[in-house]
Amino acid sequence: MRRLARVALLCLGCGVCSLLYAFSQLALEREAPRQRGHLALPSFGRQLSGGGGWKAAASGSAGQQAPLERYGSLKTLPSEKMHLAVVACGERLEETVTMLRSAIIFSIAPLQFHIFAEDSLHNDFQQHLDGLAYQEKFNYTLYPISFPTENAAEWKKLFKPCASQRLFLPLILRHVDSLLYVDTDILFLRPVDDIWSFLKKFNSTQIAAMAPEHEEPRIGWYNRFARHPYYGKTGINSGVMLMNMTRIRRKYFKNDMTTARLQWEEILMPLLKKYKLNITWGDQDLLNIMFYHNPESLFVFPCQWNYRPDHCIYGSNCHQAEKEGIFILHGNRGVYHDDKQPAFRAVYEAIKTYSFGDDLMHSLLLPLELELQKTQHTYCGRIYKVFIKQLMKSIKDTYDRRSKGR
Repeated sequence: MRRLARVALLCLGCGVCSLLYAFSQLALEREAPRQRGHLALPSFGRQLSGGGGWKAAASGSAGQQAPLERYGSLKTLPSEKMHLAVVACGERLEETVTMLRSAIIFSIAPLQFHIFAEDSLHNDFQQHLDGLAYQEKFNYTLYPISFPTENAAEWKKLFKPCASQRLFLPLILRHVDSLLYVDTDILFLRPVDDIWSFLKKFNSTQIAAMAPEHEEPRIGWYNRFARHPYYGKTGINSGVMLMNMTRIRRKYFKNDMTTARLQWEEILMPLLKKYKLNITWGDQDLLNIMFYHNPESLFVFPCQWNYRPDHCIYGSNCHQAEKEGIFILHGNRGVYHDDKQPAFRAVYEAIKTYSFGDDLMHSLLLPLELELQKTQHTYCGRIYKVFIKQLMKSIKDTYDRRSKGR
């Protein structure tokens, strides 16, 4: 009888284990679309205050998931990876791919790309990214453009097409703890790992990091023209924005609309309604207003992490870049595609045409230096060495890592 009792007890234990395993597999299957990188649609526990729900603003029926076969399964990478998000609409495919290439070239830890784009661009993104070398260094997930149902068209057209999508990333990517958002016209000249490391430098109140809009107040836009509150002396530029999204989701923000503090999802629509007639730069202006009222929440990094034409167009005014070189190049105002700032365009063309696997010194750096020397008739071109100082170091560090890995 004792033997029968032991056998029965053992069978009961096996049955319980089987049930636990089945429930765990069911939970994993519910999360699988996110992990495999299929098309991800927004999912929220509660609606935005005043938002009236959520809708996909891409082509096709709102709220319907596109066929999964359009989005290839992704490779499995180590859990420690850096999350980078970008929003691409209109004719930003090439620019976005070039930005992603620059991130892949020098970064050390694996990258997870979160690409928010119109449906019409998804297949092109997939073809470009699946054709890149160094596949072991990155994964990517494609998302539709999506905004709260109420005022979705207004959000989409704010400043530039789809630019305000970035405001909703903490609410869409709820499974992501920290994220680096960049505009499509960004180029990394040193590893993403280095700006990612700023997350460890946040104090207990800081939730995001950005660079000042200007170093020189005499040419600053916000301090001369803004009709709304803005951060600091010259405002902040949101083209490169590092976020601890867990903290963003938890924080209650001071504001000038109510004495009560509001969470991220509660404050966005009221801010838009109050300031939409007074803002010029769209979502960036809203971020300036938020951090004006909550300055303790912002970590400010130096200008060489978000170097724009404003830093050299009227003479050099980013002194950190003069000393150490440019770390992240931001070609706003379309300077990668016209002849107004040939130094910026030269860097863009060099990275766009570089073939992965070729010698970085002879196929990227030296040809770029020759092109930059031709731009010395412009203010930015006169200090062309700041464009390659950090790039030279990044290439040397890459070679050193490769030699140590042999």
